Amino acid sequence: MADLSGFAITQRWPAAHPDRIQLYSLPTPNGVKVAVALEELGLAYEAHRIEFSANDQKTPEFLSLNPNGKIPALIDPDGPGGKPIGLFESGAILLYLAEKTGRLLPADPAARMETIVWLFFQMGGVGPMFGQFGYFHKFAGREIEDKRPHARYRDESRRLLGVLEERLASRPFLVGDDWTIADIATFPWVRSLSTGYDAEEALGLAEFPHVLAWRDRCLAKPAAQRGLDVPRKPA
Repeated sequence: MADLSGFAITQRWPAAHPDRIQLYSLPTPNGVKVAVALEELGLAYEAHRIEFSANDQKTPEFLSLNPNGKIPALIDPDGPGGKPIGLFESGAILLYLAEKTGRLLPADPAARMETIVWLFFQMGGVGPMFGQFGYFHKFAGREIEDKRPHARYRDESRRLLGVLEERLASRPFLVGDDWTIADIATFPWVRSLSTGYDAEEALGLAEFPHVLAWRDRCLAKPAAQRGLDVPRKPA
């Protein structure tokens, strides 16, 4: 049995199954990326719900695994050399899981780098810009009288949607015919524009039919359906 006692986070969120991957997360766009990947890869994992309302992500135990205080974070008891490893940053976790299993990342060097490029596109553009737009459109930022920040992030989100639209006009997924970690990283953010931010009209989502069709192809994946609600709320 794996010994995870060296990870302080397990003191607050004990591992019932220490031989399984330990996921510390919440069903946000960034959080579900890793859950969907774990489901698609068929890796055994144990999910721990990190409640923002309780500031779980700011506790010393959580910060011991991710000093940046963000979800998701993960412990793999069977890391490199068979030793446990702790990880944070959703993009890095997706790369790690893909390389660990040899799946969701093409073996061909050029296609592999293309996938990483689009993964970084999500991490550096889609996630930050969509998230800021959501803040000013749906959450506390909408109370700010100066609407220039809202307009700035709306326009940048539309620009990024346009990049995706052009990319997806000639292929079913971001790097061709196969679903990769680039798609898994990106589709939850596009989904959030409707399910989380109520922004279909504000962003003119109907103007991006290839993006919407791709989003629906991703959502149709059984792993996506299972992973979108992980970790589940307590009964």
